[in-house]
Amino acid sequence: MMNSINTNSGALIALQNLNSTNSELSTTQGRINTGKKVANAKDNGAIWSMSKMQSSSSSSLNSVKDSLQRGQSTIDVALAAGDTITDLLSKMKEKALAASDTSLNTASFNALKADFESLRDQITKAATNAKFNGVSLADGTTASLTFLANADGGGFTVASKTLSLVGIGLAAGSTFTDAATAKTMIATITTALTTATNKLSSLGTNSVGLDTHLTFVGKLQDSLEAGVGNLVDADLAKESAKLQSLQTKQQLGVQALSIANQTPQSILSLFK
Repeated sequence: MMNSINTNSGALIALQNLNSTNSELSTTQGRINTGKKVANAKDNGAIWSMSKMQSSSSSSLNSVKDSLQRGQSTIDVALAAGDTITDLLSKMKEKALAASDTSLNTASFNALKADFESLRDQITKAATNAKFNGVSLADGTTASLTFLANADGGGFTVASKTLSLVGIGLAAGSTFTDAATAKTMIATITTALTTATNKLSSLGTNSVGLDTHLTFVGKLQDSLEAGVGNLVDADLAKESAKLQSLQTKQQLGVQALSIANQTPQSILSLFK
């Protein structure tokens, strides 16, 4: 090996190795600081792009969950109105049955008739006021509602189940005038009660469907987030061990460079 005071090959090699160690150390420290092995496009362009797309899909699902939860609330309000309406229909049937008794005097009959009509009017109020966020599935003002089902804008459609008087088969002014018409009204109310419960059953099925899909969307979002973590998150235990190794390697590199820098001084001894 040639000895030269102009070119110190050993020092150049030591410096290259030290620079390489410092670069690795900087990368490892960055991973420990951010907790990510791919923090930006410079680290790994393909993985970074993939993680960003998946993160975007996961974030979009928040809007889907909000929409589905709004759908749940809208159906719950309609179901609450339906429960009230079926209770009112049961009471109306009771009043009509009592009024069909031919032994009643006029005052008692009129009292039962007034109670029946009051209950009838309450059905209209319950159906009309069954709104969530200004939207109702019970008053017949809308044919159906469509809520978000996925990040691509797909929909989950819920058909309206009209629970107004007309919707359950009762005329707006349904009443009875004597015992005979009161007896006829019993069958009409029974039919209306059957119609109302069938519509409520359908709404209940839709509600279960929304619950199931909401649960699925939550699991999907968790899976996407876990997948992104697998792509970009750093193994901190591994990085910690590597940090210790690189710090030791850095110290040795500094010493090696120091020794290499002293080599030209040995040439002086040749001239003594």
